[in-house]
Amino acid sequence: MRDIPQHIDLQRNIDKMELFNLVFDNIPGGAMITDPDGIVTHLNRPYADFLGMDPRKSVGKHCSEVVENSRMHIVGKTGIPEINQIHMIRGQNIVVHRIPLKRGDKVVAVFGLVMFQDISEVVKLSKKMHFLESKVRCYEKELMKLRSTRFTLDCVLGTSTAILALKKEALMAAANSSPVLITGESGTGKEVFAQAIHHASQRRLQPFIHINCAAIPKDLLESELFGYDRGAFTGALSTGKPGKFEMADQGTIFLDEIGDMSLEMQPKLLRVLEEKCFERVGGNTLIRSNFRLIAATNQDLESLIAKGNFRKDLFYRLNVISLRIPPLRERPEDVIPIASYLLTRLAQKNGCASAKISSKAMQALTGHVWQGNVRELSNILERALLVMQGDEILISDLPFAQRKEALPAVSGNIKQFKDIRSDTEISAILEALRNAQNNKARAADLLGIHRTSLYKKMKKYGLSLQNGM
Repeated sequence: MRDIPQHIDLQRNIDKMELFNLVFDNIPGGAMITDPDGIVTHLNRPYADFLGMDPRKSVGKHCSEVVENSRMHIVGKTGIPEINQIHMIRGQNIVVHRIPLKRGDKVVAVFGLVMFQDISEVVKLSKKMHFLESKVRCYEKELMKLRSTRFTLDCVLGTSTAILALKKEALMAAANSSPVLITGESGTGKEVFAQAIHHASQRRLQPFIHINCAAIPKDLLESELFGYDRGAFTGALSTGKPGKFEMADQGTIFLDEIGDMSLEMQPKLLRVLEEKCFERVGGNTLIRSNFRLIAATNQDLESLIAKGNFRKDLFYRLNVISLRIPPLRERPEDVIPIASYLLTRLAQKNGCASAKISSKAMQALTGHVWQGNVRELSNILERALLVMQGDEILISDLPFAQRKEALPAVSGNIKQFKDIRSDTEISAILEALRNAQNNKARAADLLGIHRTSLYKKMKKYGLSLQNGM
């Protein structure tokens, strides 16, 4: 092989440099090359025009002197490429690549490329980026609100045996990620327990997403739970919308009033619980979410199953950990601590001075049959707070006490309501025991009460298994 004359080899190198400069200056986007320390070696004409400088005067300067917020020198040190990164230049958000050029394992230069064709493209991209950033900020604010749970287990008030046992069960439930089903009458505090379980779990710093299945029309519930893609239906946001399961990733989703979920939605919910993945409405991309489910209802799901209104397989999937909150009337010893807490909070809310409850009023509250549970107690106290004279709630300030006083006095052999109620409860208990062949657990199920409540009522009325024979 003949040696190439030196002048020919030199001319070829010159031609290569001219070709390189020609290509470099005709790249439609801005381009810059630095050494590993960030010293500019090349700056193409489009980028220089955009920056408003002479490309020859930029050579030899540090990249941070030429381009604001430059990271070329950082990439030169780390050797890690930065692709499609947002970079603020002259008040505009643009997208850039920063690519380390290596010879072997050593970085010898860094190539930077601005991804735009002209100024109008930069403006369009900038507007789009600002729009997306504003959406991200909105989502971040919403997520921060969702992550902040108001209630902990310390917020669960009461000294009854049932409540103390329930708090222990809730603490054990918080130690794992199995589904929890909370049952209880309206106003017993199911959401309080749901938030308390989330707060006591390892997911406490992640979102707590609450959705009421009874408050959302069944036609909209699917898009609320799973989200939707752009153009999924008339009126859908052009950008689409994430669903509650998507937002609950790594956190907890609380489905309140689960018994009101339509039969059409139940198999879709079952699939999500089993596979932890779903698709948005109108979409075809599989989305995975590592959520923990807590459901609550004031209905008897087993009765709904018998009527064909609730799927048995979904019930078994939900009812891994079961918490039943007893109604307030079954734990009268909890009325006083709950009433004291509520009164302090209501007084602050209404701008009142600290209020007290007289002993007779407290006895009346303890003896009242709370059909609406804690929610009814709160309502009664707020009304009494507004009508009381002085700084103490008297028995005359309680609405149900006023109604009792308005009734004519009973006389003769007419039974009072409390006696009628006692006779009715005794008859019901004896009948249930007979039907259950003296099996207390089964008798409690027939009566629709907890076994502990049955024991208390039998003790109250002096009943034994012999009475039930």
